[in-house]
Amino acid sequence: MKQRCKWATKNEKEQDYHDKEWGIPIYDDRLLFEFLILEGAQAGLSWSTILAKRETYRIAFDNFDAKKIAKYNQTKIDELLVDKGIVRNKLKINAAITNAKIFLEVQKEYDSFSNYIWSFVGGNPIKNSWKTVEDVPAKTELSDAMSKALKKRGFKFIGSTICYAFMQATGMVNDHVTTCFRYGETN
Repeated sequence: MKQRCKWATKNEKEQDYHDKEWGIPIYDDRLLFEFLILEGAQAGLSWSTILAKRETYRIAFDNFDAKKIAKYNQTKIDELLVDKGIVRNKLKINAAITNAKIFLEVQKEYDSFSNYIWSFVGGNPIKNSWKTVEDVPAKTELSDAMSKALKKRGFKFIGSTICYAFMQATGMVNDHVTTCFRYGETN
C-alpha cells in the first residue's frame, strides 16, 4: 500500500488528486487560473468540498476561460448564484470575474501569467522536507509577498494562506511529506 500525505487518505477523489496532480509544477495559464479560482472558492471551506465540485465548476465557469469569465454579466452571475454544484457565494463569484480581468492584464504585461507567478519562486519549485503534515505551514513569507503583490494588482480572495495552498497545488512548492511516495517524484 502506498504511503500518502495524511490529508489525502479520506476518499478516492482526494487520493487521485494527490497522486496525479498536487505538487506537480504547472506552467499552463488556463490551469493556473483554474487553481487560482478554486483556491479562492475554498476560503472557509475544505479542499475536499471544492474537489467534489471541481467538474461542475469547470462547466459553470466555461472551463476557466479567463476571457469568457471577464465578460460575465449580471445574468450570468444570477445563473451562478443558483447553481448548487458550486459555492454560491456572491463575493467569491464576483472575485472570479475581477480576477479574470486582472489575470488577462498580467498575461499581457508578462507574456503569460505563468511567467509572472513563477517569478515569486525564481522560476523553480521549492522542495521542502517536512516529516509530518503537521510540520507544513499554512503560509510563509513568500506567500505573504505573493498575496501582497496580487492584492496590490486588485486580485480578490487571495490572502497568504490561499496563496500558499495555490503554490502547493501548482507545484511551486513541494510539500509532500518525506514519507509520501510522491515526495521524490514531483519536481
